[in-house]
Amino acid sequence: MDAFNTSMPLPFSYTFTITSSSCNTSTHTNPWMDVRIWSKLPERLLDRVIAFLPPPAFFRARSVCKRWYGLLYCSSFLELYMQISPSHHWFLFLRHRTLKSYICRANTSSGGNGDNRTNCEGYLFDPCDAAWYRLSFNLVPSGFYPASSSGGLVCWVSDEAGAKNLILFNPLVDSLIQLPPTLRPRLFPSIGLTVSPTSVDVTVAGDDLISPYAVKNLSTESFHIDAGGFYSIWGTTSSLPRLCSLESGRMVHVDGKFYCMNYNPFSVLAYDMAANKWFKIQAPMRRFLRSPGLVESRGKLILVAAVEKSKLNVPKSLRLWGLQDCGTTWVEIERMPLQLYMQFAEVEGGNGFDPVGHGEFIVIMIRGSDKGLLFDICRKRWRWIPACPYLGSSGCANNGEDAELRGLAYEPRLATPVISLLSCFTG
Repeated sequence: MDAFNTSMPLPFSYTFTITSSSCNTSTHTNPWMDVRIWSKLPERLLDRVIAFLPPPAFFRARSVCKRWYGLLYCSSFLELYMQISPSHHWFLFLRHRTLKSYICRANTSSGGNGDNRTNCEGYLFDPCDAAWYRLSFNLVPSGFYPASSSGGLVCWVSDEAGAKNLILFNPLVDSLIQLPPTLRPRLFPSIGLTVSPTSVDVTVAGDDLISPYAVKNLSTESFHIDAGGFYSIWGTTSSLPRLCSLESGRMVHVDGKFYCMNYNPFSVLAYDMAANKWFKIQAPMRRFLRSPGLVESRGKLILVAAVEKSKLNVPKSLRLWGLQDCGTTWVEIERMPLQLYMQFAEVEGGNGFDPVGHGEFIVIMIRGSDKGLLFDICRKRWRWIPACPYLGSSGCANNGEDAELRGLAYEPRLATPVISLLSCFTG
């Protein structure tokens, strides 16, 4: 095979710079890795080996030769990749402006050029190796914020009040497509996204604009397209439960249902996509919860919250409850060790925290900081996440705005065939 021309421009802005908490600089020699052996292997076998590589190693391997460089555009390789590539339960963190900063920017939008690019890059975290990588989001236009992620795609939503525009973006290969705008005007709705190789489902709920100065949680709009030819472009609507108070922006998908937190008092709202119906689930210890959040882990819904006892000003524990198969009962599955919780509470300082789950891992990020804890459900092990090395050296300034890291469960995928499926319908 011809040598790879390193001066050839890459067709994407994807960079994999790695920093790990533990670096091993020693070298090992293995006779089975002799280059002469690899050169004799058939291409089909080599493709299978490459398909098992994690994304950072794959992009490094592309510089070996022209053929490996072109695998990203080879349909037969991508089909093989989708069949045998293992799942990577990683996390994606992006700078996310708080609701307060959006309101302040809207009140002062008459001045300046209006281009607020605080989301031009993201930070990918591998919990197995405790390693950070940097991803580019330069193709995402300004005026959009990250809301959800599924199947290798990140959903971005327009931050202007009105009908919402949604963008699905794969940062590994810079593939991007914009969905048709929602039918109803909204401010900051809750967004649910689930993507499979053959279908896309998006649910937008709450924050209906009933006047230029008022919102109310009234309705839900759903978007669906699948490879079987069935589609519904915001054609499925349903009413939200009366007097509900949704958490703006975040939904969790588990087994055909979207879940989100409800406030005053705390409860969990569930939307059954097949039945097109909402119902309410009572939260455990709802009178004593602080900063509750929902995560998905290994196909189960988990509620994460600090617990405050009556007449005490500081929480005494951080607990995890799992929703049982009956759909109404919660069982406590874990409690943070007391000594660790005391450290966590001191760092958190009452600012709150945001949990996000993926596979066997749950990340709990402290608001207003880059500090967080990683919990391994299988091993029952807690540990602090190493600091992201790119936060201080980011080329994207905050422009003085109140920004924080927003975490999403993200599975890096080289192939997202639903992009082509969506292109047929959205043109």
